[in-house]
Amino acid sequence: MSRAFLRRILAVPSTRAIRGATTVTIDDPLDIDEAVAELVDTITERNGLVIDEIISAIFTVTTDLSSTFPAGAARAAGWPDVPLLCTTEIPVSDGMPRCIRVLVHVERAWGRRVPRHVYLREAVALRPDLHLRAGRSPMGPARELMGYTTEP
Repeated sequence: MSRAFLRRILAVPSTRAIRGATTVTIDDPLDIDEAVAELVDTITERNGLVIDEIISAIFTVTTDLSSTFPAGAARAAGWPDVPLLCTTEIPVSDGMPRCIRVLVHVERAWGRRVPRHVYLREAVALRPDLHLRAGRSPMGPARELMGYTTEP
């Protein structure tokens, strides 16, 4: 028997990471706070997380975002006791602008569950494969969040 199989059937906790990203249209503290709250809420909901399962989270922002720390919004959105760190992305010339990324470390008895990574707004384009695997259009969620509809 494999170690992973034994952990699953014995409900032994293990540590895994959940990735996520979102974008904002301008470098504004309120916009960043709103986007981070949406990201944190969606990661928590889609993964069925209990706050005590979150070990820590690392937020990164592109260099064009400097008006506030994403960690403050994450604390206000329900992660007040989670150790959080903010840093900047490498300034790649063709990278996605105004992007906020997060790497969340979680310890739990995962069983058959797998981490559900969350990419919102324009950041859906960073990992369209995750949306295709889930049977969703790669741009569907981003288009809905931007107010587009499929109706004529």
